Amino acid sequence: MSITGRSGDGTATARGEERRAMIVACGAHALHDGFTDLIYVMLPVWQGEFGLSFAALGLMKTVFSGALAGFQVPSGFLAERFGARTVLTLGTALAGLGYVFGGLSVGVATLVAALFVGGLGASTQHPLGSALVAQAFAGARSRTALGTYNFAGDLGKMSVPALASLLLLALPWRQALMLLGALGMLGAVLIFVLMPRLGEAAPAAHKEINARATGGLHALGFPLLLSVGVIDSATRMAFLTFLPFVLTAKGASVQTVGLSLTLVFAGGAAGKLVCTFIGARLGTVATVWLTEGVTALGIVALLPLSLDSALLLLPVVGVALNGTSSVLYGSVPDLVTSEKRTRAFGIFYTGTIGAGAVSPALYGLLGDAFGVPTALVVVAAIVLVTLPLTLMLRPALAARPT
Repeated sequence: MSITGRSGDGTATARGEERRAMIVACGAHALHDGFTDLIYVMLPVWQGEFGLSFAALGLMKTVFSGALAGFQVPSGFLAERFGARTVLTLGTALAGLGYVFGGLSVGVATLVAALFVGGLGASTQHPLGSALVAQAFAGARSRTALGTYNFAGDLGKMSVPALASLLLLALPWRQALMLLGALGMLGAVLIFVLMPRLGEAAPAAHKEINARATGGLHALGFPLLLSVGVIDSATRMAFLTFLPFVLTAKGASVQTVGLSLTLVFAGGAAGKLVCTFIGARLGTVATVWLTEGVTALGIVALLPLSLDSALLLLPVVGVALNGTSSVLYGSVPDLVTSEKRTRAFGIFYTGTIGAGAVSPALYGLLGDAFGVPTALVVVAAIVLVTLPLTLMLRPALAARPT
């Protein structure tokens, strides 16, 4: 049920529910993404505390990320059974509890178990938050709203690790972790209080229309969109893996490499927001051609440039590199019936996150065999595969589901 369909005296209420939906979704996205990247701050601390190898530290991150990626689709099924409000509230509380348990851990085994609990809770946010925004905002407004929601995750990635760094200056790491976990549990309370109940009881006629849809997912459009998302995510992670080595070969210091990543991430955060509005104006196909074309050209252009010129180009590459994702996420509601969106977002995020996790290793083999420049040229070439795929999407996007 779309709240934008109300009229008369219900308009003010509808607008209020839209605001509440956006506040809950953006707040949850910022908190959960912040919790996900908080691990990067804690890894050096845990290495010093427990004397862990880099392989063990990588495994700890994998435990959290694996639980996050693997349980997104089940989270969608649970939301269909028990309601998005209940599942997102409990998931956020569980993510917070994971870090509380991490602070209480007495060894590596219990810390790893705590990270699994945290990742399990964090798995609820992407499918449910995205579906909530898509439910609250219709048409082109849904696309721009999803872009804003997507951008909120980047704010969390910057703010929560920064807060953790400040807390570690004043508190032992266990107390800092427990305090941040308590923040997550407070967020769960706010989600429970503020989250509107949108579309949880669809009218019978609406259900009949959806029942006639092809399983709730467009037969061709959604798999095509997912394929574009998988390639885009794999490209992004592969590029970020090789970028430090490209710049080091140009004479960059460790500090300069850190600056370069900041430039890419800053451009990426802006790209998620800007490309959403471009997508609403130009459409999915034209925007993906623009962003992926700039991505491919930018990656290849970095190779012959001097270090200073490469640094100037990196924010532009970041805008295109990350901007595509907002356009793709915003197109999911165009291909999926309303009652299947939570499940579809779960599948979409699982596929893209999984591709991003696997691609550095696969492209790394290519880099070992042929060198980093050749591997990046291949990355740029594979980006262009998304262009014919998006052309095939055009008929599916024109036949919007109910």
